Amino acid sequence: MPLYRDQGIVLRTQKLGEADRIITLFTKEHGRIKAVAKGVRRTKSRFGARLEPASYVDLQLYTGRTFDTITQVVSIENYGDVLSSDYQSWTIASAILEAAERFTQAEHEPSLQQYLLVTGSLKVLAERKYDASLILDAYLLRSLAVAGYAPSLTLCSRCDAPGPHKFFSLQGGGSVCVGCKPSACATPTVATLELMADLLTGNWEGASKSEGKNRNEASGLIAAYLQWHLERGLRSLPLVERISRG
Repeated sequence: MPLYRDQGIVLRTQKLGEADRIITLFTKEHGRIKAVAKGVRRTKSRFGARLEPASYVDLQLYTGRTFDTITQVVSIENYGDVLSSDYQSWTIASAILEAAERFTQAEHEPSLQQYLLVTGSLKVLAERKYDASLILDAYLLRSLAVAGYAPSLTLCSRCDAPGPHKFFSLQGGGSVCVGCKPSACATPTVATLELMADLLTGNWEGASKSEGKNRNEASGLIAAYLQWHLERGLRSLPLVERISRG
């Protein structure tokens, strides 16, 4: 059977039989794949500890009929080991991993932009470079943008009238003017929309200066907008500890 190599992030694991696991990976060149890691639940497994969620690995696999099989694993960075020591960081990492799987519904379909978003987000989260909650919201907004669902934050999403606008519509695609607003809309502050725009464009200097009340409002809007477009929320998102630490 043909062998191939790739790099990837472990998204989740499932038990298989008495000693094996099914590993869901988001890889650089092959997209999301499911592969069997044989014997990894045994205490003498050669690479069991390298295939935990949030592990960044280089691996060799061979193609199978139902699942590919992992034959070699080299650890590049064990983000999970670093992040699991802090509850907020780990729950945020879990939300990122779950979202990555949801944004890549088709297996073996490369998505380099999404892959770079996942690896980059876990890296800055592990480095504690920015506030963890901001990293999550930035990841979610950018993933939505890559998927074609970027919310409008300055112009009216329906008529392109310049803003900022008072109303924000989930089904309407973001900011809407008075003339275009549907019946149900949120009314975020201008500062909240500016924060969301900073997170979407990578303006970390501006985002880091935001106030807690605007961060909380932005997080709520982003979660609702994500749920609208994914048609259901992330299971791990309610567990995230939304505490600003910087």
